[in-house]
Amino acid sequence: MERIINAEGAILGRAASKIAKMLLNGENVVVLNAEKMLISGHEKNLVENYKQRIELKDKANPEHSPYWSRKPDLFVKRVIRGMLPYKKAKGKKAYKLLKVYIGIPESYKNKKFEEIEKKDVKKMFEKTISVKELSEKLGYRSD
Repeated sequence: MERIINAEGAILGRAASKIAKMLLNGENVVVLNAEKMLISGHEKNLVENYKQRIELKDKANPEHSPYWSRKPDLFVKRVIRGMLPYKKAKGKKAYKLLKVYIGIPESYKNKKFEEIEKKDVKKMFEKTISVKELSEKLGYRSD
């Protein structure tokens, strides 16, 4: 069974945990509009923290350093991976069931989307930033 989720306006961490649970239950999950997901927090702090993560390098062997993509779809995929036991067989199998897209591809235009349960972001959080804005501040340029 394939679940197609429109992630527009969803809080990244909350949505990622629910998606991770679906994946661990053996469901194929397709996430659309990944760039329109929101991250709660002050923009300045978020950009600073993620810049530090991106710049982390192993001095002995920089190729063994963790990799954080600046592309919104791969960024969201990495966050979801962090909520899976991806080093174990069960987690690897679950991670392979995930597809994340920027926008809505032609193949999914006529299909029915699910919405992840959302709460009013303005009431819950003082500040938010979209994944696209964060990616652009980290150096991603959409063509």
